[in-house]
Amino acid sequence: MAMGTSIDTSKRFKPHILMILAQIAYTLLYFITEASFNNGMNPHVYITYRHIVAGFSMLPFAYFLERKTRPKLTIALLLEIFVLSLLGVSLTLNMYFVSLNYTSPTLLASMVNTIASLTFVLAVILRLEDANIRDPRGIAKIIGTLVSLAGVMTMTLYKGPVVKSLGHPLIYIHRGNGVVHENWLKGSILTAASCITWSIWYIMQAYTLKRYPAQLSLSTWMSFVGAAQSAFYTVIVQHKRTAWTMDFNIDFWSTLYGGIVISGLVVYIQLWCTEQKGPVFVTVFNPLSTVLVAVLAYFVLGEKLYTGSIIGAVIVIIGLQLLLWGKEDPQPEMNEKEQCCKTNEVHHEDPRMQKFTSDADKSNAEP
Repeated sequence: MAMGTSIDTSKRFKPHILMILAQIAYTLLYFITEASFNNGMNPHVYITYRHIVAGFSMLPFAYFLERKTRPKLTIALLLEIFVLSLLGVSLTLNMYFVSLNYTSPTLLASMVNTIASLTFVLAVILRLEDANIRDPRGIAKIIGTLVSLAGVMTMTLYKGPVVKSLGHPLIYIHRGNGVVHENWLKGSILTAASCITWSIWYIMQAYTLKRYPAQLSLSTWMSFVGAAQSAFYTVIVQHKRTAWTMDFNIDFWSTLYGGIVISGLVVYIQLWCTEQKGPVFVTVFNPLSTVLVAVLAYFVLGEKLYTGSIIGAVIVIIGLQLLLWGKEDPQPEMNEKEQCCKTNEVHHEDPRMQKFTSDADKSNAEP
């Protein structure tokens, strides 16, 4: 009985563990890509190369593991994949990473948390998510979303006193020749636009996965199509051939990490969790990367940490817990209680009645 309960618990919290690991991977991505861009890597070229790497790394797994279960592609599905690739790869990521040149990793990580609120609102409108105000869990979803959004706004708009530095930074990232942070407003607008398209991407995934329930194959298709879209756009805006050259330095490693880990493994995890728990569940874990980015930027890179960021992070975590509790399906708990009640009834049953039942079973078994 205990063994079965532990297995059920591990299956129940598997999506939670996977999404926490995904946010840790995203946290490292912020700093690796910023270092690469400050080293001279073109963001549009990076996105193109990253998704080419992702496509080829996922292709063998998608081909062999989903060979028998993969649905047949139709023209309608190809058009859906084209739009998914536009929203999730070429359009969104080009806006997102360009904004990193004008802002900072901390602001980007903070703004990304609005995706959870936007996705929740869209999911409720499209009836992918239940927001019953008469149900405590439905109320928890709404309050959790609003609290998380309040925490994000606190981190973004309120700074407060600076937390005293504990010493010299462990890692120094060269900021370039004054390019970074030169246009904060432009970077904020680009980040906000990318968050909107990202939310639509999460919602659209839920619909596509119903018609094409092959996460590995869908990830591979999105990587290749998104890389082609990004390459087309990059050729238009970037005319220098030298921008496409890559040395064996941070540019190479950031492309490899972004392609294999983020666009490959993490996107597959998100697709699987979207199919299991829905698009809102995937986005509510975004605040974790905000907290991790702020902590690492303070302890490792020596960036200033403001009390507003700490207060906002605490508020975000509280909202996240409320939303996760509201998202949790109470059905497994009810089934466990019902099973326990049935077991107790059997144990407390009158011995004479048990004997009568067993005798009746024996007589029915006789020919």
